[in-house]
Amino acid sequence: MITSNREKVLRELIRQIEAKLGILNEMESSCCGVSFTQCHAITEIGRSGNISLSELAEKLNVDNSTMSKTVNNIVNKGLANREIDPNDRRYVTISLTEEGKKVFEEIEYTMNNYFKKIYENIPENKREQVLESLKLLTDAITKGVCCGK
Repeated sequence: MITSNREKVLRELIRQIEAKLGILNEMESSCCGVSFTQCHAITEIGRSGNISLSELAEKLNVDNSTMSKTVNNIVNKGLANREIDPNDRRYVTISLTEEGKKVFEEIEYTMNNYFKKIYENIPENKREQVLESLKLLTDAITKGVCCGK
């Protein structure tokens, strides 16, 4: 399979974004006292109010056992509650504790300010174009185009 130069440019740009956001993720996880994975889980739980373990795993694109370990760590830190449905013990709902809500609000505030600065560094007449392009990229990734398949 021959790869065009434009595909290589796309790959390199995404790699650079991942690297730059990876540095951000390291900074964010240490300042909030949670890991990168826990940060994502807290954000999803906080945005939904409460969510099932399987829904959370699906949103974060991880398997249920990995998500269960992450949730256990969040629960052990006192940031979330795990409740088993009395009618179906396989169904687990997760919600944030008051302390978890504070961490969620800190994450949201910090990340919103960080991305506001990035957004403001985009020329004003290109901002909508960037958002539209990122949406197209996200949609293309979601369609399962991975690893040359």
